[in-house]
Amino acid sequence: MPIFAELAPTLLGVAVLALLATAVLAAYRVPHRWAPTLAILRGAAQLAIISVVLTGVITDPVWVALALLIMFGVAAATATHRIGWSGEHALMMGTAMLTGVVVVSFSVVFLTGAIEFSARYALAIGGIVIGNSMSIATLSGRRFTEAVDDHWDEVEGWLSLGATPRQSTLEQARGAVYSALIPSVDQTKTTGLVTLPGAFVGAIFGGVSPLEAGRFQVVVLAAIMAAGSITAVMVAAWLAPVRVRPARLR
Repeated sequence: MPIFAELAPTLLGVAVLALLATAVLAAYRVPHRWAPTLAILRGAAQLAIISVVLTGVITDPVWVALALLIMFGVAAATATHRIGWSGEHALMMGTAMLTGVVVVSFSVVFLTGAIEFSARYALAIGGIVIGNSMSIATLSGRRFTEAVDDHWDEVEGWLSLGATPRQSTLEQARGAVYSALIPSVDQTKTTGLVTLPGAFVGAIFGGVSPLEAGRFQVVVLAAIMAAGSITAVMVAAWLAPVRVRPARLR
């Protein structure tokens, strides 16, 4: 009972916010209007489980590595599903995201000493970078597919003039990379003025000095931008050789 009483205001607030989102979407007759509520429920359940699990494993390198592996697998599967599930798409998303995460998180952030290499920091940096790479990979793939479909006459024209499939979609690929990075670029540019990132606020609430929290957050933002750039370029370049008009994404 004490635990329920403590959580009751939180549960009430989350329920009201979820219902508000659904009501607004329903009023405008948006498809899949229950998607935000279902996402909130799923996210809450997953956070509850991971909170219990991480309590005992956050300092154990083996368990932290396993947790990161699971996070990465789910992220890659989610990104693949968003552009149409296939073995090639799964390989593409996994390769692009893994390259960005490994190069940035473990080959730059820790080797340069920007952040101390420890199990808890590996989990924090890795989880944040994986999550953002997933979003950027999804946006890059979807933007490219939609751009090629919208400009198919132009692409087909280049093909008829002798351009290679990759050359014929080069502008669409570059535009897709730029579009995929816009949310992260805007968030980075406005950090401290418009937004206070969760990692920064959480560190301060945990007793870390604002200066130390700011140092950690700057590294996180730079890591997201670097990993996202690598991931977006690899996804767009992988998809670029198009020979037939892509199917419309849902």
